Amino acid sequence: MELDKTALTKIPTHVAIIMDGNGRWATKRGLPRNEGHRAGTENIRRVLSAAVEFGVKVLTIYAFSTENWGRPEDEVTGLLGILEATISREVPELHKNGVRLHHSGSLEGISEQMKQGVQSALELTKNNDRVILNVAFNYGGRAEILNVMRRLIADGVKPEQVSEKLFESYLYTAGLPDPDLIVRTAGEMRLSNFLIWQAAYAEYYSTPTLWPDFDKEQLYLALVAFSQRQRRFGKLENV
Repeated sequence: MELDKTALTKIPTHVAIIMDGNGRWATKRGLPRNEGHRAGTENIRRVLSAAVEFGVKVLTIYAFSTENWGRPEDEVTGLLGILEATISREVPELHKNGVRLHHSGSLEGISEQMKQGVQSALELTKNNDRVILNVAFNYGGRAEILNVMRRLIADGVKPEQVSEKLFESYLYTAGLPDPDLIVRTAGEMRLSNFLIWQAAYAEYYSTPTLWPDFDKEQLYLALVAFSQRQRRFGKLENV
């Protein structure tokens, strides 16, 4: 398919993706579910490259939710192993290509080795400015909001001092723009506890394509759909 980039009249600064369908992708092929997670993890590199080509500045991926801990133990162990191996394998190349890594979520409950790997990756890439890859790992929107409230209370912030700007400075995404477009693969139509505060005025796009099959063409179609939207942010058009 020839991609007509003139159709991309508006490029979202920040695209966030709920990467769904890894398990179904594997099941369709008679493979263990973790093979789907492996294929999905490998697909991140391709989609990030496409996002950079299209001019997206921030790409957020929903890699592991706080609810994912409730999956079968062997699947959770396998998925964490895949993510840990991916960090070790991919970070040097991401750094070479000017990608700044950002983590949204908690590092509690994971191995010390994986925690150190995440922290080292963040430190290594902190000055890169080509694109930001924000990895929502061990992340949940409700948990994030509760975490903000606890920290505000611990810091002695008075109720009358709490503003949206102050609240946002305590979010995991502090310093990042809110997502303009949220893409969900595998045909689902729910938020799944993802960026609840940040996505208040995001545009949504759902595709039946399973995440491991979501490619440059699929991202293009999502961006075309975004270009066709009228974003009013609660206001009337031309007012």
